[in-house]
Amino acid sequence: MSETAASFSVVLHNQATRTFGSGKHVARIVANNARGTRALATFDMNAMGEAYLAGDIDVEGDLEQLLSARGQFRDRKGFASIWRFIRPLLYGQPDSDKAWIAEHYDSDPDFFRFFLDKRHRCYSQGVFANDDEPLEDAMTRKLDFGIQAAGIEPGMRVLDIGGGWGAFLEYGGRKGIHVTSLTISKESEAFLNELAAREKLPVKVVREHLYEHHAEPYDAIVNMGVTEHLPDYPETLKHYQRLLKPGRAIYLDASASRKRYDLSTFFIRRIFPGNGTVLCLHDYLAAVAETPFEVEGVWNDRHNYELTTRHWARNLDANAEEIERRWGRALYRTFRLYLWGCADGFSRDMITAYRWVLRLRA
Repeated sequence: MSETAASFSVVLHNQATRTFGSGKHVARIVANNARGTRALATFDMNAMGEAYLAGDIDVEGDLEQLLSARGQFRDRKGFASIWRFIRPLLYGQPDSDKAWIAEHYDSDPDFFRFFLDKRHRCYSQGVFANDDEPLEDAMTRKLDFGIQAAGIEPGMRVLDIGGGWGAFLEYGGRKGIHVTSLTISKESEAFLNELAAREKLPVKVVREHLYEHHAEPYDAIVNMGVTEHLPDYPETLKHYQRLLKPGRAIYLDASASRKRYDLSTFFIRRIFPGNGTVLCLHDYLAAVAETPFEVEGVWNDRHNYELTTRHWARNLDANAEEIERRWGRALYRTFRLYLWGCADGFSRDMITAYRWVLRLRA
């Protein structure tokens, strides 16, 4: 193993210990039983991740610093890495997405509210004025930015792709914007309908995939954090063109990387199954160049998303006891690896993020 800036120890169930790296000691990975020791012996990220979820190994110390050494571990790609591309060919993208999205989003909405911002419950990056700003204010700023950038005004009909837990539905609806929110999650649909009825918002919730949605063209489209689930850029842009009035704009934001489908086996199996991928900006813009859309602006949000995921991870950890009591240790540990891994990835430019605006030429 090559040296790392930080060091960590591996403790087997027989108490045998070995330290890796040469820098400051940040964490210990402890095997609680023989299964944990076997997982550690593989030095495979997926095997070790699964052992952590099962409680066969524990992590003592700074999880984020430990995850910064993830490049030292192997990642044996399995059938899941292949099946995610085969399934859409057999069953179609919309039906495949409905099954895959349910695995992540069809949990009790209360779980997500334990780590998302309290004001909007927005599941994509905020836009921070400074590093110490509250997460809620950063999310409000991002929503305001999207509304202004897409030229959205009260009374307009706006398509919200991926309603999630109602960030844009509620914020836009309170401003008199006629929002139609698409979702393919049953839990999200129920949450959004209850929110709309309770707040008496001028909005509509439709459980339908973007590719299946048919309506009169909208005055604007908003997509906050769903481009990752729409990997066929030419096909997606075709539907945007169909659903947007000429001369009008789309606001989008997403996590991104320089390479498509560069995802770990653990991420595919436990976090976001399916053939989605973080945005690859140069591929996306090449697809845009073949359409009537014009790029009005692109903003780099890597640091904003780092700050966002740090807030989420800290919120999650602060509520660990209640989350484990209600939903179990495995779900808490799954999202702990996910959120602290993202914070580390954004901090080291392993992943990045963007906001961008497209306008359909009149």
